[in-house]
Amino acid sequence: MSLELPSAQILEQLLFAGTKAARLGGAMLESWRSRFTVTEKGRANLVTEADFASQKLIHDTLLNEFPDHNFLGEEDLATRPTSSPFQWVVDPLDGTSNYVHGFPYYAVSIGLEFDGELIVGIIYDPTRHDLFTAIKGQGAFLNGQRLSCTDVTRIEDAMCIASLPTATSTSDPAVKRFLSMIGRSQTVQRTGSAALNLAYLAAGRIEAFWSSSLKPWDMAAGVLLVREAGGKVSKLNGQSFDLYQPEILATATESLHAQIQQIFVETT
Repeated sequence: MSLELPSAQILEQLLFAGTKAARLGGAMLESWRSRFTVTEKGRANLVTEADFASQKLIHDTLLNEFPDHNFLGEEDLATRPTSSPFQWVVDPLDGTSNYVHGFPYYAVSIGLEFDGELIVGIIYDPTRHDLFTAIKGQGAFLNGQRLSCTDVTRIEDAMCIASLPTATSTSDPAVKRFLSMIGRSQTVQRTGSAALNLAYLAAGRIEAFWSSSLKPWDMAAGVLLVREAGGKVSKLNGQSFDLYQPEILATATESLHAQIQQIFVETT
């Protein structure tokens, strides 16, 4: 039996705390920009001291406010599971390679689950001071302005973005899916930040995003944003989205979703 969702007042308090943590984490990232060192952790997978500093600040900010909550973070930081139905799902730096190279397309992503259901999402871009927020059932917003996905229904009119594995080859199905969209969509890109890709989809800046290699913290906040902005989210094959599975297909409209899904079926 599922639990009753928190009241509107509590949801606002949770969003306020998450927003505060995201802004602090973003400020920490920017403070490290000129002084971090880089180490290799696998091919093309860069990790910096800034990741850990941002995540610790976010962790401490949230759990000081809600000490009984669970916390799942990218950088090997998770609280011991408690009986609380709340779990924060955090990526302190989504778009690490972009950050390392000074390419301004990275963000802090904070999602909140309640009894396994996404109820709050925050994505903060510290380079543009863009704050994307969503509460379940209350819509998605950018700096306080309501967001809506575009009404594009034809794939040839769609701007698409994909996330590919960091170490891959031309035989990888993910690469085949990417190539299959060239010439079909208006344009297809690879940008390096799943969180911002989903936020941009919710904001009507792009029409589709997909991947088969993501983690929960890459998607948690962005999925809620897209849903609240009127978009559709599923697995690549159209089955119900599962935050703890690595694949996602998110689109602005149902029609676009069906077309892309069919192309992927034919491709792989």
